[in-house]
Amino acid sequence: MQIKSIQTEGIILTTLSIRNLTKTYGHLIALENFSLEISSGEFMVLLGPSGCGKTTVLRCIAGLTDITSGEIYIGSELVNKLPPKDRDVAMVFQNYSLYPHMNVYDNIAFPLKMRKVQKDKINESVQKIAKLLDIDNLLERKPKEISGGQMQRVALGRALVREPKIFLMDEPLSNLDAKLRTEMRVEIKKLQEKVGITTLYITHDQAEAMSMADNVGIMDSGRLFQLDSPQKVYTEPANRFVASFIGVPPMNFLKFKIIRESSLFLKFDDNNSYQQDNRSIIKIPDTLAGNLNNILEETIMLGIRPKDIILLRDDEDFDGLRLKGETVYVESLGDDSIAEVKLGESLLKISNVTSRNETPIVGKEARIGIKYDKIKLFTNSGERIHIKLI
Repeated sequence: MQIKSIQTEGIILTTLSIRNLTKTYGHLIALENFSLEISSGEFMVLLGPSGCGKTTVLRCIAGLTDITSGEIYIGSELVNKLPPKDRDVAMVFQNYSLYPHMNVYDNIAFPLKMRKVQKDKINESVQKIAKLLDIDNLLERKPKEISGGQMQRVALGRALVREPKIFLMDEPLSNLDAKLRTEMRVEIKKLQEKVGITTLYITHDQAEAMSMADNVGIMDSGRLFQLDSPQKVYTEPANRFVASFIGVPPMNFLKFKIIRESSLFLKFDDNNSYQQDNRSIIKIPDTLAGNLNNILEETIMLGIRPKDIILLRDDEDFDGLRLKGETVYVESLGDDSIAEVKLGESLLKISNVTSRNETPIVGKEARIGIKYDKIKLFTNSGERIHIKLI
């Protein structure tokens, strides 16, 4: 079902629908059966590593890149054949692309002048946008006379002044320093909420994605692996790639072997590991064992977030998975520390170390505990195994 554009207080709220989009360059597949639905007024973020196809998605929506197959709808209109100028989308790039010989006023006004909008209407629109972006005191300055953050606001203003149906943002904060990036992502999110334009934002920076998005899509190799709220992609990753890509430090992974006896067990599988006690074995509840019986592989990957690993005292009783290894490094971050513990050939990162009762010492044995309800299981190929070990 197609949802038509809705007019609200001068802003057109528009849906964006991408269906089975494929883009190839010869034998290279840039996008493969890519589908995405964005609600009117939503702030959607596509997150993924460099080269995963994020920018290609934006360019296909804007009409700057021809698609190989699939459909793109803006509102109820199929735009596959429409030229870029007729799609009514605005794009903000990593590079500000401001005209250096024009002042801020003329840079913002440029799209309206190209459309031959009346001068009084142009002035009204530019003044309104400049005030919204808090750059109304910079209108007479040239780009070289303002800061990077101010130039980014001018680029945003030039896109907004057109009152587009869709706002496309291609890593717009990449050229800013860390402090300014943090400030600008808050400003952009507030601005989008204020004007209500349906927005698709792409980035490789998960801090941007998690803090700004209503929903975030995780991409790699031209495919969309998961589309959920920021909280859910962190707590319930769809596969091992998502689990490893989201989180700082990233999720730890340990190899466990499936033991089939009278019952089903998972045992820490590392030939060079310390001898583990019997609590390094997880018994799978009989009611759930069938889920693993269908797995042909003899090993699976156990995933655990660094913040969910507990440092245990030698005499401490603990209800959960217990392992022991050697502390090889402790990294101080000021208000926190991250410890690295070697278990055979595996290396585990443990965060929030300074808040623990037990302090790790480099070169000494470390005993760690993992609550069963914090564990995520994955096949060797990376697919999520949806069972709870409690």
